[in-house]
Amino acid sequence: MPLNIPNALTWARIAMIPVFVGLFYLPESWMPIATQNLVATVIFVAAAVTDWFDGYLARALGQTSAFGAFLDPVADKLMVAAALILLVQLGRVDALIAVVIIGREITISALREWMARVGQSASVAVAYVGKLKTTAQMVAIPMLLFNASLYGVDLSLAGEVLIYVAAALTLWSMGYYLRRAMPLLRDTEK
Repeated sequence: MPLNIPNALTWARIAMIPVFVGLFYLPESWMPIATQNLVATVIFVAAAVTDWFDGYLARALGQTSAFGAFLDPVADKLMVAAALILLVQLGRVDALIAVVIIGREITISALREWMARVGQSASVAVAYVGKLKTTAQMVAIPMLLFNASLYGVDLSLAGEVLIYVAAALTLWSMGYYLRRAMPLLRDTEK
C-alpha cells in the first residue's frame, strides 16, 4: 500500500465517517440539531471535494496505484451509504430510496469485480449516466443534511426532489451497466 498524498486524502475521507455519524448521536444540549446539520453538511462536502482532489492529485503527481484505485470508490460508497442511512433515520429520505441507491452500488461493484476477473472491465467503465447519478447524489445529500432554508431557498425540499432524480438515474445507470454486461453473462452460462 503506497502512502502518498492521494491515498492519505482517501484515508482521511474514511476517517471522517465515524465523526460524521457520531455528530447525530450527540445530545442536543451539547450540540443543537441545527449545528449538527451544519457540521455534517460541511464534513460531507469536504469529503466530496477531497474525492475530486485526490483523483486529480493522483493523476497530476503520477501517484496512481492499484490500491488507490480500489480504496477511492470504497471510501465514496461508505460515505454515501452512511449519509443515506442517517438521513433515513432522521426521516429526511425514504428507506426505499436508500435501498435503491445502496443496492445499486453493491450490485455494480460486484459486477465490476466479476468483469475484471473475466478480463472485461472496460465493458463496465464509468459512463456519463453514472457521473450524472453521482452528481445528483452529491448535491442532494448535503441539501438534505443541512435541512433548512438558505437565502430563501428551501434546501430540504430541493434535496428531496434531487434525491428522487438521483434514484431514477441510479436505476437507469444500473440498467445501462447490466445491459453492457449481459452478452458476457450469457456467454459464461454456456
